[in-house]
Amino acid sequence: MCPRGAASRRSPRRAATERTWADPRGLARIQASHVAFSAMHARYDLPVHDSANLDELLRASPVRVVFGPGALAQLGTLCRELRAQRVLLVSDPGIVAAGHVARAMQYLEAEGIRIAVFDGAHENPTTEHVAAGLDTARQAEPDLIVGLGGGSAMDCAKGVNLLLTNGGQMSDYRGDPPADVLARRKPLLPMLLIPTTAGTGSEAQSFALISDAATNRKMACGDRRLPREGGLRPHVAILDPDLLVTQPREIAAHAGIDALAHAVETAGSTRRNERSRALSCAAWRALSGAFPRAMADPRDRRSWAAMLAGAHLAGAAIELSMLGAAHACANPLTQRFGVAHGVAVGLMLPHVVRFNAAGGENPYSDLDADAESLVGKIEALLVAAGAPQVLVEIGVPESALDDLAALAAQEWTATFNPRRVGAAALREIYTAATR
Repeated sequence: MCPRGAASRRSPRRAATERTWADPRGLARIQASHVAFSAMHARYDLPVHDSANLDELLRASPVRVVFGPGALAQLGTLCRELRAQRVLLVSDPGIVAAGHVARAMQYLEAEGIRIAVFDGAHENPTTEHVAAGLDTARQAEPDLIVGLGGGSAMDCAKGVNLLLTNGGQMSDYRGDPPADVLARRKPLLPMLLIPTTAGTGSEAQSFALISDAATNRKMACGDRRLPREGGLRPHVAILDPDLLVTQPREIAAHAGIDALAHAVETAGSTRRNERSRALSCAAWRALSGAFPRAMADPRDRRSWAAMLAGAHLAGAAIELSMLGAAHACANPLTQRFGVAHGVAVGLMLPHVVRFNAAGGENPYSDLDADAESLVGKIEALLVAAGAPQVLVEIGVPESALDDLAALAAQEWTATFNPRRVGAAALREIYTAATR
């Protein structure tokens, strides 16, 4: 049970961000979709939190959620409701091959909407992928952007949106800008995001993760304005479990591990608050229960529905909380050794949980009163995914640990870890992951 009233101290900007989640002016617009989400509880074993059920949590979000099997069929109608006439559809080659792009185009064309497709998004999207998408966008002159795919496609769509509307380069948008900086930005185009993996929860977030093509270092580029004010969160997120049954098992495993890591790290972050803790708990319950079933039977739509819900809730928790040292340690592994993000963060997560709990207090008590028990559950989930659990399995030599620790210490997420970490502490965590 997640306790109430134990929110951490909030900055004025943080409090303002939380107020955007509870803005009553948006409730009438999203009410119908969230009632539909509620109706799926029993059918898909979705969690209902003790102190705040999913309806309450989702009604507070400015992102309209359209959830359920076959929900992709509503794409054309939803875009027309947003007054779209020309849509840029951002996706990737795997989603094209699965037939999802063709189906999306069919639904858009049925509403008389003109479509330009950019299918050049790839895993860990870089500034080069965004630049290529920007070329397509400039020719198409869209009035709405649709991102269809995993977190990479959705983040690429966000990056294209930033540059198309405001110019410059991705590094100009790195970080979490204050309100006075956002006030000088032009509004972004409205977006509609459709995840085809249960992973990043990007469809619930006001950030895009884009890697610098020259250095491979990831940049978190943010715009916390509300969707109606032109921020990076979409107006609508379509969560259709039918889209997930076609994903390769390896991609599904990596994405699911990332979502699980989001639930765990947001639960312990120094920026957690009462609402984010409720989201983290609900996400963990959905994901930890459904993930083994989804790995055992990739065609199980019930499991993928729960995974989609959990990933979305974990993404929403990031929006109100933050991540920690597992993500700080994971990013250099991707940067230096090309390790898939889900593999990297999953491998580091048990060691980070142990390290943080050794500080004298269990920051993950909302998820499990015993931190070592939580570690055991995480490790069991990694086994279910067939994921590596020591660095040597992914080709990382011990001689690289000092450099990795120095890079991890520079990661933004390290500053929100519940136990203070510098290069020496992060080296200790990496060392634990060698055995």
